[in-house]
Amino acid sequence: MNTRASTAAPATVAPTEKHPRAFEPITLVITVAMSVLGALIGIVLITSLGISPNTAVIGALIAMMIGRIPLGALIRMRSQHRQNLVQSAISGATFAAANSLLTPIAVPFALGRTDLVWPMLGGAAIGLAVDSWVLYRVFDSKLLPATNSWPAGIAAAETIKAGDSGGRKATVLGVSAVVGLVGALFKLPTSAAGVGFLGNIWALLMFGLGLTVAQYAPGILHVDLTADRVPHGLMIGAGLVALVQALLLMRGGKGRSRTDRSKRGARQAPGGGGAAAGADADAVVVADSDSGSGSDAVGVADAVAEHGTTVGTARLRRGLLEGMVLFLCGAVVVAITGGIVAGMSLPALIGWVALAGAAALVHQLIVGLAAMHSGWFPAFAVTLIVLIVGLVLHIPTVPLALLVGYTASTGPAFADLGYDFKAGWLLRKDAAPWLPFELDGRRQQYLAQLVGFGVALVVVAVAWKSFFADGRIPPVSEVYVTTIKTGLDPDTVRTMLLWAIPGALIQFIGGSSRQMGVLLATGLLVATPNAGWMVLGALVVRRGYTLWRRRGLTDRAARKESDEQAENDLSLVGAGLVAGSSLNDVGQLTKVM
Repeated sequence: MNTRASTAAPATVAPTEKHPRAFEPITLVITVAMSVLGALIGIVLITSLGISPNTAVIGALIAMMIGRIPLGALIRMRSQHRQNLVQSAISGATFAAANSLLTPIAVPFALGRTDLVWPMLGGAAIGLAVDSWVLYRVFDSKLLPATNSWPAGIAAAETIKAGDSGGRKATVLGVSAVVGLVGALFKLPTSAAGVGFLGNIWALLMFGLGLTVAQYAPGILHVDLTADRVPHGLMIGAGLVALVQALLLMRGGKGRSRTDRSKRGARQAPGGGGAAAGADADAVVVADSDSGSGSDAVGVADAVAEHGTTVGTARLRRGLLEGMVLFLCGAVVVAITGGIVAGMSLPALIGWVALAGAAALVHQLIVGLAAMHSGWFPAFAVTLIVLIVGLVLHIPTVPLALLVGYTASTGPAFADLGYDFKAGWLLRKDAAPWLPFELDGRRQQYLAQLVGFGVALVVVAVAWKSFFADGRIPPVSEVYVTTIKTGLDPDTVRTMLLWAIPGALIQFIGGSSRQMGVLLATGLLVATPNAGWMVLGALVVRRGYTLWRRRGLTDRAARKESDEQAENDLSLVGAGLVAGSSLNDVGQLTKVM
């Protein structure tokens, strides 16, 4: 599904135009204004309802409407790529303000240590910055390929494309969005049904099973899985195996020369580009001068030639190692500004910094993998696991609170940037030549999101006092603080360790491409009522529609083409359902203002 429709043209072909710039005056003004809106939506909803909606579709729709204004520079916003920049900025600002900044600083505040709010905000800003940098470096690698689902990204891209082209696509998307909105108004998790049409079938099957078991286990089995920390144990086991699988993907192939890899790429390049595709992969050495050094450009060329991805094994490995080093540096800053340096011995301090850096990296990877496959990310649950590990290690209260806040700052922005990159990838996939345009566009999206992050930081820095003074604290932050104060029962630790075994086994059996263990644990942790039926029902419809379309076809190529068309049709329906549900989430703002 969503295979790359086009590779770049031969090396002799120059791009017909550059990707629109994130810092063009009209684009920058609109992205700043939309980012302010997104940040306000994020902090209002996270403090009142405990949710942080994906505002990407809102940003895309507003950008479309601005582009329809027949007034000078505003007409330039009719460009799909400029609309993509706006939706990237507003969604980034929403998740940054709500999840990566306000939630972490609420932890020391709820603990009664208001003096630690500003140090925690500085640490959270570092975590946010590193979070987005790592995703920018490793997106479209073997670990996080662009060809995977990233459901919210598909929703944003299809919304933009339908608004531009109209016709049947716009009708299907519009009807699906209305269904998603109406269903959400009646408290049905229609976004879960939309995700069921978009993601990896095996991953979503486990996600749906987890959601269903979580809903009915208390009534049928008389077991509160969440209270017993069963899902957390499963996630610990699955997360550890997922981490090992990620490390294995970082191993580079040996023994093949660059020429051999380019020849292989000429044979295997997506879209059947043949020798021309292989030549174009090398062309990026010249064309991608904005994206990094010459060695980076050669690495991109080799990655496209060998794997059909724009990020090769070497850059994946380097990106994750850079992230680890930067997270460790951020942990040192938090330790110094938070004042815990003076209260801990040197070995304890080194251990705290190492744990904080590792937890931040693992947290972002698990959240990102879950978001890539299912469109849902268990950021709260994985942070709670880090908190439980801290309790097991008997970390003192204040260092533990700062550890939790620092970890919570990572993950959501990582996942959101992946969604936005997926949307841009879909919008750019027919460019010729494709590769330079794709890399340039991805860089501009990253810059647009940095604008959103900067706006979110300013909004949170200005607004947190008034929100917290009114008692408007994110519910998840209060859960963290309550858990820190009450401690941990030894029986709970044994239960988690026991359930970590099946979590690890399921993740191992499913492999890194399906993330079955992580998604099963995610479903159990999310536990949204009726969402399991929505996901499983969508999978049944998806399979039935695919079989109905291929009826009477015996030729393998014809069946494959039919299956791809079925996936494309259902992707549009799924995108509409997700978009409609997102509109409802943002609409909740009127209830709490």
